[in-house]
Amino acid sequence: MSHPDLEHRGLPIRPIMGIAAVVTIAGAAFAYTAGWLSPHRLTPQKFVAALAPPKGPALGHRRNHVIGICYTGTFTANGAGSALSTAQVFRSGQYPVVGRFNLPGGDPHMPDALAQARGFSFRITTPDGGDWRSAMLDAPFFAASSPENFYKFITAAASKNPNDIKTYLGAHPETLSFIGWAKGHPRTESWAEDRFNSLNSFVFTDGSGTKRTGRWSLVPSAPAVTLTPDELKARDPNFLLQDITQRVAAAPQHWDLILTIANPGDSTSDPTKAWPVDRQTIKAGMLTVSQIEDEANGPCRDVNFDPAVLPAGIATSDDGFPAARSAAYRVSFDKRIAEAKSYPHTTAGGQQ
Repeated sequence: MSHPDLEHRGLPIRPIMGIAAVVTIAGAAFAYTAGWLSPHRLTPQKFVAALAPPKGPALGHRRNHVIGICYTGTFTANGAGSALSTAQVFRSGQYPVVGRFNLPGGDPHMPDALAQARGFSFRITTPDGGDWRSAMLDAPFFAASSPENFYKFITAAASKNPNDIKTYLGAHPETLSFIGWAKGHPRTESWAEDRFNSLNSFVFTDGSGTKRTGRWSLVPSAPAVTLTPDELKARDPNFLLQDITQRVAAAPQHWDLILTIANPGDSTSDPTKAWPVDRQTIKAGMLTVSQIEDEANGPCRDVNFDPAVLPAGIATSDDGFPAARSAAYRVSFDKRIAEAKSYPHTTAGGQQ
């Protein structure tokens, strides 16, 4: 999805095509906090406000990824993750999950086919009080290497001066790589067929106190069936929400939880850098989605999928994004709770 205002300003189409979409893809998933810049220059409130669509935010909704549907299910740990972390969630057993399938963007009426990325959030709780939350994307890497650069990207994309975005992209080819992915990657017919990635790095501590840095992914059991652009355009505006509802009603859907461990020298602070495929991986268990509920009155409606909420045995790393996201998520959460009267509590086709 290109940005018409930018096109009309005479910018080259190829370098900037999809910039607006990339901002909405990333906005709620990776945000910013005052900790990296002077509070006089930026606050989480200002950052969240900058992510609002041109017509303003949809009141009562999340400030991005507004389209979503709730699920409940279980995480069945096989015990293998305990070699990496003391977190109870990795000990053999079954733990309850509440989560949300979602799409980026601030328009609650956007057709599913226009989404250039897809999201998957989970909250897994354990009997010892452990609480693990994650908001993941189907992207293999992110658009910016640091919260500072991401903020520069957003402000440059929104600037009335076309030289701002040209200058930013010229200095940050990693953002162009992400734009290329967002525009060109194959779309599957279902959330159930997508792989989702944490993108950010976290520190795992085992029983001996050894710390290792890793990322996690959810790998689907369902084989991917990709859609051509024409097939995608022909789909119902709510096809993803309808599909996941029908699939889960017919049978539970499954994803393997894969932990990937960094080698010495791998960048753990930069989510634009994917690690080589030969890195050590651990299959820690299976996440199963067994029930779908509309978000309006569903169990995920008021869950803040704050990626800095982690159980003992998992901690944030030198990657600054989780803390930044946490600050902005809280602003978004507070705003939508204050606007609860504006939230539509009836749904059509599962879309909010």
